Amino acid sequence: MNESIFDEKDMNQMKNRGISLEKVISQIKMFEKGTPYVNLNQPCTIGNGIRSVTEDELKKLISIFEEYAPKKRLTKFVPASGAASRMFKILLRFNNEFSMIQRDIIASEAQEENGDRLYMITFMDGIRKFAFYDDLKAVMAGDGIDSEALVDSGQFKEIIDYLLTRKGLSNAQLPKGLLKFHNYHDSNRTAFEEHLVEAADYAKDENGICNLHFTVSPEHKKKFEAFLDRVRMRYEQDYGVRFRVGFSVQEKSTDTIAVDLDNKPFRLNDGALLFRPSGHGALIENLNNLQEDIIFIKNVDNVAPDKLNEQIFQWKKMLGGYLIKTQQKIFSYIKRLCAGTVNTELLQQAFKFAVNELCVSPSANRNLRSNQAKKDFLISVFNRPIRVCGMVKNTGEPGGGPFWVEAEDGSLSIQIVENAQVNPESKEQQEILSSSSHSNPVDIVCAVRDFKGNSFDLRQYVDTGAVFIAHKSKDGNKLKALELPGLWNGAMAYWNTIFVEVPLITFNPVKTVNDLLRKEHQLG
Repeated sequence: MNESIFDEKDMNQMKNRGISLEKVISQIKMFEKGTPYVNLNQPCTIGNGIRSVTEDELKKLISIFEEYAPKKRLTKFVPASGAASRMFKILLRFNNEFSMIQRDIIASEAQEENGDRLYMITFMDGIRKFAFYDDLKAVMAGDGIDSEALVDSGQFKEIIDYLLTRKGLSNAQLPKGLLKFHNYHDSNRTAFEEHLVEAADYAKDENGICNLHFTVSPEHKKKFEAFLDRVRMRYEQDYGVRFRVGFSVQEKSTDTIAVDLDNKPFRLNDGALLFRPSGHGALIENLNNLQEDIIFIKNVDNVAPDKLNEQIFQWKKMLGGYLIKTQQKIFSYIKRLCAGTVNTELLQQAFKFAVNELCVSPSANRNLRSNQAKKDFLISVFNRPIRVCGMVKNTGEPGGGPFWVEAEDGSLSIQIVENAQVNPESKEQQEILSSSSHSNPVDIVCAVRDFKGNSFDLRQYVDTGAVFIAHKSKDGNKLKALELPGLWNGAMAYWNTIFVEVPLITFNPVKTVNDLLRKEHQLG
């Protein structure tokens, strides 16, 4: 493309964001090329890409974690706590469109209408069960409004207005991490607090230090810091730990340029270029800045109340134990392979481990006949970041899944693949996608240091071509947006990966407010 389409003002705009001209041009070329779909070979299944552990193995792996993990530097990484507006999407629509929201009217219409009205009925009938209801009742009472009377009479306009807007709790503007998720007898907890409770169990070292790191939107960072100041001492005293909590934002330098439908730079009314956040794949930069040995990754909305945590914590420790066991084996092989001349028996053992444990499947065209070629190949395979990913049985929850993916050279690898990465026009590829038996709950444990103790540069293990192209609009004009490879998709494409089945009880996502009414999130 012609670089002259950018003027001095454009160049200064790029410079101020820390984005090079070369990067912008490469992004526009990605738009021109189109979405680079992955080539699915087959879904991962138990015994074919996904491991299951027996009761005895579970106990042994937990024991390994409890023996070795406290001696290491641990942290929990919770990505992207943006505004909770999507949780309240249906409520927002009703509040914006209707001057009155009455239960009996909506109930009568729900019999012949779509799921939105049925959704509203569920919300209305469960209003007193939400952990934020006490706060809602109090803020309305402060303005002389009896919320209990409104609920009893089925009048919900004011209730929803106070719930979502600045008139009351402003829940639609809060980050999801600061929403109250769970009721307890003595107090109610936000998702953020539940992450503190989790980390106090499995992410503390032998000195009782418990590290967490949250990526947040810039406008929410001070809210998180202030909230942490209010609750830190109570949880430290209750759980006998000291929290070290860090916050970071998605850097402006990871934003991507938007284009129009002709792949020309999209410009705002004042002529400025439009740059957009490039998705959670950009958070590989934030993850790369962490200095710990073992990092747990879990989404902000996937937390459970105390009644489920004993089981959940055991499976988290199992994943951590599996990681430590695998890392020890990999380090042993690397050190022996790097020690000098290696024998055929060692190469066979190491190669068998790579194929059976790490699901490495080299291209048939790769020349691995000589011992030196096998040695070089194995060292290159072993000397990478490691991730152990819990996988749950597929129940239709949104999110990606585990698949064998075929590269251009014919080699196979196991990857977490999102629906948007698969060609919608290919019947064969869509059939493979729909046949997946498991899904990705984002329950990941990572080791990000090499056998010498040096940190990997995680940016070197990204499949930079695994981008998403999304169609959006701005000021009524259509545009195309580019998202970088997802954090656990293309951003970790070249890591050593192990998938392990974990029970559904470990996966309790809250994508809409009514998810909080599920029995898993209720006190009883």
